[in-house]
Amino acid sequence: MQTVKKGMVISMRYGLIGEKLGHSYSKIIHAKLADYMYDLIPLTREEFKSFMEARDFAAINVTIPYKQDVIPYLDEIDERALKIGAVNTIVNKDGKLKGYNTDIYGFIYMLKQHDIQVTGKKCLILGDGGTSHTVQAALSFLNASEIYVVSRKASLNELKQNPASLVNTISYDDCYQFHTDADVIVNTTSAGMYPNIDLSPLDLTTFTSCKAVADVIYNPIKTKLTLQAEQLGMKAVNGLEMLVAQAVQAAEYFLDTKYDEKIIDEIYKEILETL
Repeated sequence: MQTVKKGMVISMRYGLIGEKLGHSYSKIIHAKLADYMYDLIPLTREEFKSFMEARDFAAINVTIPYKQDVIPYLDEIDERALKIGAVNTIVNKDGKLKGYNTDIYGFIYMLKQHDIQVTGKKCLILGDGGTSHTVQAALSFLNASEIYVVSRKASLNELKQNPASLVNTISYDDCYQFHTDADVIVNTTSAGMYPNIDLSPLDLTTFTSCKAVADVIYNPIKTKLTLQAEQLGMKAVNGLEMLVAQAVQAAEYFLDTKYDEKIIDEIYKEILETL
């Protein structure tokens, strides 16, 4: 295991793949961790397939919408990522690709930093993509008493046709009708992300039992959802700390090293000051 020093130059290729990356702070964060070349690599569905087949990278991060799509291209997957069913970090070791999930570490770090208690609580997760799977695993690990995934795909017909795969998945109509007693709400959808900042995945007005809202979106820093949460007296947090924390753990996998956890808060505050 090597020790990383500021200013150390790593010549191999690193980066972030996803569909739309104009909002991303990942390049800024990784520049503060080590001086490797870290690119933002937006990929269409067609480009994604070619990119993964070529394996022309040392290590990458993965974001929406490819956190599940990368799995078939991997030679090995970390046990935690396998259980979650989503990968956001891939390391190329001698042509073999191994996948990890550092989002779960980032999400739990964010909850702890803001003293958001989920043990024994009823939690709603908005969205059913790769990040939703990560949040489900985190809330289960932290012993939430009830976890419901709120999905626009969860029509009554789908629930009848395939009930096993949609356990604890509810529609937004059901959410408003039966689950306004939730204690914690987590948004994993892209609703409200730059540039569509006027969107919100949920109207919080009737969720009078809710104590905290966590939005994994970090651009903008305050989404329409978190602004409404604040107005209603709920604790509201954004995804920037989660992003920084998961990036630090990803860099540990990239470079086979270990960082002091204090660097997460340092980088978070540095970025916050520039916004």
